[in-house]
Amino acid sequence: MKKSFIILSVGMLFLGLGSCSSEPKTEETTAEETKTDCTYAYDSSTSSLVWTAFKFTEKKGVEGTFNVISVESDGASKDAKKVLESISFLIETNSVETQNEERNGKIAKLFFGTIGTENIKGKIKSLSDNGKATIEIEMNEIKKDVVGEYTLEDANFNFTATIDVVDWKAGSAITALNTACKDLHTGADGKSKLWSEVDLSFTTTLKKECK
Repeated sequence: MKKSFIILSVGMLFLGLGSCSSEPKTEETTAEETKTDCTYAYDSSTSSLVWTAFKFTEKKGVEGTFNVISVESDGASKDAKKVLESISFLIETNSVETQNEERNGKIAKLFFGTIGTENIKGKIKSLSDNGKATIEIEMNEIKKDVVGEYTLEDANFNFTATIDVVDWKAGSAITALNTACKDLHTGADGKSKLWSEVDLSFTTTLKKECK
C-alpha cells in the first residue's frame, strides 16, 4: 500500500511601519513514498461465529455458536479480499454451544436431528465493492446463497446477515424444537413462538506480515 504525505508551510507576511513589505516565503517538504509489501493469511484463533435465534412474539434473542468449525483457505496473498474469497468451512452441528447444556442437546437432536444434518457447509463466494458479501450455505442437502453486509478494514473483516431456515426446508425442525420447548418459548402474551429467522455474525482478523 502506498501512502504519500505532503506538508506545505507558508511563511507569514509582515508589514513594518515606514518600511517595505517582505516577500512571502514558502517552504514545501515532500516525504518520500514508503512502499510496504504485506501478505495476509487466515487465522482461526482470531475468528468468531455467532448466531442469534429468536423466541417470543417480541423476538428475544438467544445467542450461540459451534465449538467445531473447520476452515480452509488458499493460503497467503497480498490481497486480503482474495484470502477471504477463498475461505470454505464445515460446521459440526452436534457441537452447538449456547452456554446451556440442556438447550445444546435439544437443538442438536430436535432441530438438526429432525432435518438429518450433521454438518453445515459453506464458502465465501464474493465480496463486492459496495459492501455486499455473498456466502453459500449448504444445509439439509440444500445450497443457498446468502447476501449480507461486510466491512474489510485492512486485516479486519466483519460479516452480518439474516437467514430464514425455511429456505433450507427446516420448518419442521422449528416446529419440533418449539413444541418441545413450548413453555420456554412462551412470552408475556401467552403465545409460544420460535422464529425461523436467524442472525449471523462472523468476524476475523487476518494474519498480516509486512516486509
